[in-house]
Amino acid sequence: MRTKAASQLAGMENCCVLCRLPDDDPNLFGEKFTVTEENISVHYFCLLTSSGVYQRGKEHEGIVGFMVDDIKMEVRRSSRLCVVCKKTGASVGCNIRSCRKMVHFPCGRSHRFLSQFTGLFPSFCPDHSPTQTMSVTSELSLPQTCSVCLDSLDPVLSYSVLKCPSCHGSWFHRDCVQHQALSAGLFFFKCTLCNNKKEYQEEMLRMGIYIPERDASWELEANAYSELLQVYSNCDAETCVCRSGRSHSAKTGWFHVVRCLLCGSTGTHRKCSGLSLDTQDWACSDCSKATDGQASLMASPQGQSRVSLLTKRRLSSSHSPVTSKRAALPSPAPSPRSYKEVLQALAVQLLSDQEAETWSEVLVESSALNAGLDLVRRQGFDPTHPLSVRFRDEARTSFPSSPWLRVAARQRFLEQLVGQIQNSAVFEGPEGCKSLRLDSRALADDLYFDVGCLLALALVHGGPPLGFFSSALFQCLFNYPPNCPLSLSHMTPGTAFTKIVARMMKADSVQQLQRVQKESVLYLELAGCNRPVMTLEDRDVLVEDLVSFTLITRMQLPLQRLREGLQTLGVFQKVQLFPSWFYGVFCNSSLQLSVDTLNRLFHASFSAQTELHKQEEVVHEFWRCFLLDCEVGRSSVTLQDVLQFSTGTEVLPAIGLLPVPRISFLDPASCSSSSSSSDGDQREQGLFPQCLPGSNHLQLPLTTSYRAFKSAMEQAVSHRVHFLPSDM
Repeated sequence: MRTKAASQLAGMENCCVLCRLPDDDPNLFGEKFTVTEENISVHYFCLLTSSGVYQRGKEHEGIVGFMVDDIKMEVRRSSRLCVVCKKTGASVGCNIRSCRKMVHFPCGRSHRFLSQFTGLFPSFCPDHSPTQTMSVTSELSLPQTCSVCLDSLDPVLSYSVLKCPSCHGSWFHRDCVQHQALSAGLFFFKCTLCNNKKEYQEEMLRMGIYIPERDASWELEANAYSELLQVYSNCDAETCVCRSGRSHSAKTGWFHVVRCLLCGSTGTHRKCSGLSLDTQDWACSDCSKATDGQASLMASPQGQSRVSLLTKRRLSSSHSPVTSKRAALPSPAPSPRSYKEVLQALAVQLLSDQEAETWSEVLVESSALNAGLDLVRRQGFDPTHPLSVRFRDEARTSFPSSPWLRVAARQRFLEQLVGQIQNSAVFEGPEGCKSLRLDSRALADDLYFDVGCLLALALVHGGPPLGFFSSALFQCLFNYPPNCPLSLSHMTPGTAFTKIVARMMKADSVQQLQRVQKESVLYLELAGCNRPVMTLEDRDVLVEDLVSFTLITRMQLPLQRLREGLQTLGVFQKVQLFPSWFYGVFCNSSLQLSVDTLNRLFHASFSAQTELHKQEEVVHEFWRCFLLDCEVGRSSVTLQDVLQFSTGTEVLPAIGLLPVPRISFLDPASCSSSSSSSDGDQREQGLFPQCLPGSNHLQLPLTTSYRAFKSAMEQAVSHRVHFLPSDM
């Protein structure tokens, strides 16, 4: 028993104090360091990726700059459970502040956690990991083999399959490119196809590939290039006059062998070829013929310094991506907590009405989609400029000057735009679940890019949630849910391709399946799947290939152009970073407006005076009752009318309402002597609700009865809403 306990104790002493594993594989965990005096062993990668420890010392202090006391403190801090192994000691956390997932480094590595070995060495869980996207190429065919190991791969970008950001034609397995990086090192790590180095290394670091800061492994081998020291030293002259033979080469003098300065594989004694005693540059007859006798022009000038082939290459002066893990001085910006905060951060780049020197004017005549396409195709179009929208109305010859009408017209345009886009030529499928449609005319007109640009524009400028993407389309665009295979249920119902695949899936026998194959030979040839099927298991593989071809392979160019359009104002990058948040914005229908929604939306501000405060509470209760009457149909106006009166929009924007809507109360005593002329009526302000344009500030009248309050609200809302042209 004592021997067994001693062996267990010895085993624990060899374990990493952060991940609790005794493994000693430098390729997986980095070098393992041991401080005998402190009885501490730790993996290098565990140190780099731990959330709470930094290099405060110099490289020779502690463990490569990590102080032993800091490591002990990190061990005490990392007491949370690992989401993979359910054991304590998890020290690697997702870099997204709202995400609480913690893992041991080896556990995270085996479950698709991504750690970036640069900067502050952040880590990301599978839900928030950075991903790659396809790019437009001249060919729609995708590589089928890994450019490192040359084995086959599935051409779908994922955690396990990466691509070169420069040539887009070099695809590889993650494990293969990691082995390549470990072998090549920082100074030789580059794309195997296009030899790009800078962008390739930056992208691989972003995707979690560790690039060691050292020379290539083949450069570090002992006597690896010793054969380069062996130079050609034979005389190849037609007649050799050296008494010691052709292989003799004196250090100086007539019988020193001079090598061809071009090929280096031919030599001659100076005496044997009639050269002068000081000749250094000479070209053999073959090279002289190849250069038309101009070989002497390629001789190096006298005195020019020669660099030895064995001299180690000069290190780059640029800062190495993997040097040290130091705490950054400026604190990072707070992480967003919802998709609305993400969109609001993007909206900061928009120019306000006061800042903009010019407006993006939109004239809607027959279709909001046509007006939107005219806008984004306009020379000098700037998506940051505010939109000024006018609908075709003979009674109105200029763009709206009233702030309220301007907001209402813009919101109505964006709502119609989103509705018409989902019914355009680039989408197909049932209402609310659209997939991308392959249309040659749309490709020629680059309509996919324009539609993506308009959708991004609508989201940031205050349009409604899209709510019509199918889950398959969202997955093809943003790889969410990640690594989830597509199936027959993801294909667009009712299309010819879907019907063929469905018939194959329903086949009960091989004979029935072969009959369907024979009838669909053109489709199978187009998909590259016209192969014999001998078993029903082969059928499942065939169906999987056909689904992949229909939804991914043949749609590469439309998908890529749509992605590039969505990059307008930075929307695509943010959705790719927070796909789970934006899934509801793209795929789920907008929320039905309800009394609870409006009650949560508007925040009431009450007076500090006791008597007035009581009156305001009564009127606020009138407001709640009025909303309930609007919802159940006991009022002449609807909840949409009330929302439009208060904010200028009938549908809640995806970005949310800014400023935050609020309610205050009108004091009849303070405004009984003034009158409002904004709507052309001479009405007492204290008797009717007021809405300040662009402020989302609703002022309610203080009335003594619910009947008077309801009458005032209905008159004001109806009067304001009817200002909109009938064709809007």
